[in-house]
Amino acid sequence: MAIRMPRITQARKILKRSLSNGNSTPTSMDIPKGYFAIYVGQQEKKRFVVSVSLLSEPTFQELLHHAEEEFGFNHPMGGLTIPCSEEVFMDLASRYGAFY
Repeated sequence: MAIRMPRITQARKILKRSLSNGNSTPTSMDIPKGYFAIYVGQQEKKRFVVSVSLLSEPTFQELLHHAEEEFGFNHPMGGLTIPCSEEVFMDLASRYGAFY
């Protein structure tokens, strides 16, 4: 019997919607298998490519929850957008070795 965590399911929905926006820009083609692009920032958004393993981390799931509260499933950048400072995100992702 598998135990499903609701926030992981939410993260997958957000990721699935952000990847299925229909844009096939050159930047989406440079993402290796097992990674995804994410936009981070309060005002100006910066693009990061991180490992999908980050989706299972509780701290990252909290960031996803905040993103859901702010954006719902409508991410203005066309990809997954996290409304936190770059420093907070970089600290979190580097702790888990999630950067590409």
